[in-house]
Amino acid sequence: MFGRLRYLLTLSRPRFWLYLAGPVVVGVAYGAGTTADLFTETTIPLFAYFLLPANVFLYGINDVFDADVDTDNPKKEAKEARWQGDPIVAVVIVASTLLGAVTFALTPKVAWPYLAGFFLLGFQYSAPPLRFKTTPVFDSLSNGLYILPGAAAYAAVAGAQPPLAALAGAWLWTMGMHTFSAIPDIEPDRAAGIRTTATMLGESRTLAYCFGCWLAAAVVFGLVDVRLGLVLAAYPLMVLGVGLSSVAVDRAYWWFPALNTAVGTLLTLGALWRLVHA
Repeated sequence: MFGRLRYLLTLSRPRFWLYLAGPVVVGVAYGAGTTADLFTETTIPLFAYFLLPANVFLYGINDVFDADVDTDNPKKEAKEARWQGDPIVAVVIVASTLLGAVTFALTPKVAWPYLAGFFLLGFQYSAPPLRFKTTPVFDSLSNGLYILPGAAAYAAVAGAQPPLAALAGAWLWTMGMHTFSAIPDIEPDRAAGIRTTATMLGESRTLAYCFGCWLAAAVVFGLVDVRLGLVLAAYPLMVLGVGLSSVAVDRAYWWFPALNTAVGTLLTLGALWRLVHA
């Protein structure tokens, strides 16, 4: 049992838990009208679901349908897990998926399209018939799923749609994030016959693509607030530094949880400052 729990923990990618839960925190902070809106019977369960069960759903589906592809992927040797075909783990993945229905019960209808989009894209990114991850450009576009929990949280707290520019900027940010993370997989994916935006472009042009996505994200966020654009500028500057240095992308890839946490913290603190000094 201990071994199974350890495997489930590895499968859920603890380093990346905040990729889903973090946007919830940011969405709640910006959607809140008062400090009383921050910790409620809606916001706390939303955060809890997207911290762990949603990651078991998302990465569990990924590992199940990538079992043959991951055979020769070096990322699966230590920091991630190869699918082992354990039926108990499969049941936990299904249960984590079904638990997502609770998020609809907790939130008003204005948040439902974002939640539905998350589950649809989260499943179809890895699973047939669409399997977006094997179609160049669509693999990048579909990763907007990562910001949808944050959009749902904002809508649930504010009772209104999040700003369109913020959604667009966040979507561009996820496109860059996904495609950068696919660079270490270029050779394993090519060997497995998998086509992605990264395998199509190659490493140098993929770095340029990520730079473009992140620069556009910073500009679009700047339309919401110049200070947001300045914070998001950390990403194009980072990828520019990686491209011009001798740092290997597969090493820089593991820096991103720290960078994302720092940026998310700054965004959240900015929102909280607004609440306290309103």
